Amino acid sequence: MSIENAMIRRVGSIAAMQAGGRRRLDPFSPEAAERRWRKIGNDAGQAHVLDETARATSQACRRNIERYIGTVKVPIGLAGPLKVNGGFARGSYHLPLATTEAALVSSYHRGARLITAAGGCTARVLKEGVSRSPGFAFRNLVEVETFLEWVDGQLANFRRVAQSTTRYGKLTAVRPTVEGNHVHLECEFVTGDASGQNMVTFATEAICTFVLEHTPAQPQYFFLEANHSGDKKATSKALGSVRGRRVCAEVEIPAELVRRMLHTEPTRMSDYARMATTGAAVSGAIGLQGHYANGLAALYLACGQDVACVAESAVGITRLEVTDSGSLYAAVTLPNIMVGTVGGGTHLPSQKGCLDIMGLAGPGKSSALAEICGGLVLAGELSLVGALCAGEFANAHKRLARGVSPRIAAPMIREVAQ
Repeated sequence: MSIENAMIRRVGSIAAMQAGGRRRLDPFSPEAAERRWRKIGNDAGQAHVLDETARATSQACRRNIERYIGTVKVPIGLAGPLKVNGGFARGSYHLPLATTEAALVSSYHRGARLITAAGGCTARVLKEGVSRSPGFAFRNLVEVETFLEWVDGQLANFRRVAQSTTRYGKLTAVRPTVEGNHVHLECEFVTGDASGQNMVTFATEAICTFVLEHTPAQPQYFFLEANHSGDKKATSKALGSVRGRRVCAEVEIPAELVRRMLHTEPTRMSDYARMATTGAAVSGAIGLQGHYANGLAALYLACGQDVACVAESAVGITRLEVTDSGSLYAAVTLPNIMVGTVGGGTHLPSQKGCLDIMGLAGPGKSSALAEICGGLVLAGELSLVGALCAGEFANAHKRLARGVSPRIAAPMIREVAQ
């Protein structure tokens, strides 16, 4: 059947439905959502999931979900202010964190207050890059060699082809990795203020089309992504390079502040860091950190980011040392911060509202958001390690997560309640 005939048949079918008194429902209308609830056959949760707000804002979700039935409400708490002395983020920020885990917001709040009391953390975006890595299969190494020689002179053409698919993304590098008669062709881009997952997918698809049309060595088959880019997974490759934005944040905290706000000593926190390094090595961890995923998932969820990217964003290194003056030096390195302030879920009403809390909604703000992620993670590491060193970790969770009230004067609880 020709395309024209298919379209005529389709239009005729719609007209017949309308003539018979039926109409096609907008898939994002409340009526369409109600129809899906009827198919479920259990409407116990409908009043909570498809409530008045979910009905009123359903059209805003058109590019973010399929088979819409409503929304889930996740509690949001406020941590901070966190003072960041960044290359892009400069000032004190209140941090919206969406989570169902008690004690999380309180812990990050305490760490943020500690950093602010110390004068703020220094944070920098060191490098940017988001990649897609198509894989090409050849018959033998001779064909691989021919392909690589051709690819070596194609960067300008690849950039031109990629640029035809996006106004904001730019191809910065193409790096081949050979495994037998397979070639993984890592295509790395900068993506402006979007996190850029779809952007690099479309651009890389265009590059692959160009490759198939022009390469002197035709692959037997290829895949647009061959599991080499590190997308949504923890990889040692990304630990040493970048996926999204590579961020470092550091702070030096006087010993007196450590004692007053964390109830421990810089030397004890350094002892913990040494033991934690060994523990991470023995367990085979990629990187060395306490709980990056906690704060990042909460901020990503609140601010309309792709929460699954926490799988890669939560890779990194935390370092705690005692300085010559007896202060505590703390630093975090996060090579895979995947955030954007445009695109994705950042336009949704609640998520945009959370970005607005920090003044980071819209273009020109994504690098600032990445630096704030560094400061947030640093705050969480300091508070967690402080609680473990002071023997407050379990008590804080008993008090905040279970409502248990044993005789715990709980200094941590007093601090985070402020």
